[in-house]
Amino acid sequence: MTTVICGRARVLGADINTDVNCSSKYMPGKDAAFVATCAFEQIAPGFAQAFKKGDVIVAGKHFGINSSREQAVHVMRLMGVSGIVAVSFGRQFFRNAINNGLPVIECDIDGIADKDAIEVDLAAGRVSVAARGIVRSVPPLPPEIQAILAASGLIPFLQKHPDWKLV
Repeated sequence: MTTVICGRARVLGADINTDVNCSSKYMPGKDAAFVATCAFEQIAPGFAQAFKKGDVIVAGKHFGINSSREQAVHVMRLMGVSGIVAVSFGRQFFRNAINNGLPVIECDIDGIADKDAIEVDLAAGRVSVAARGIVRSVPPLPPEIQAILAASGLIPFLQKHPDWKLV
């Protein structure tokens, strides 16, 4: 995985819980690929159909709140989400995203519009939208988290580094 993500911003609102993209009305019984075709339908009809592989979800505060449902991340991976930039995240969702290799960055999203070209530099800690003159500094992700993301998630990371230990 590269430390720079370039894609199209797909803007959602605030307080989006994981039931919105991974609705319990579809789980269990349907596979994640089917659920990915219906993701975010309750708040943005047609969102999943208009979403292109490599797009970046941009959202307000509390993205992914109220659930520890790991399938929510799997659904977004199947949609082709390359990363998520949000004002804040539900803590369980944040960790599930990292564990499953989906980059997440907390950042002020003011001025970012739907379909803007957005660049997220995970190592440098920068989110930018050149067309709008937006350049925001954010804390860079720690090297350990970047390594997990580069390995496509925690399990692949641990498989590559069987002797790795928490310090």
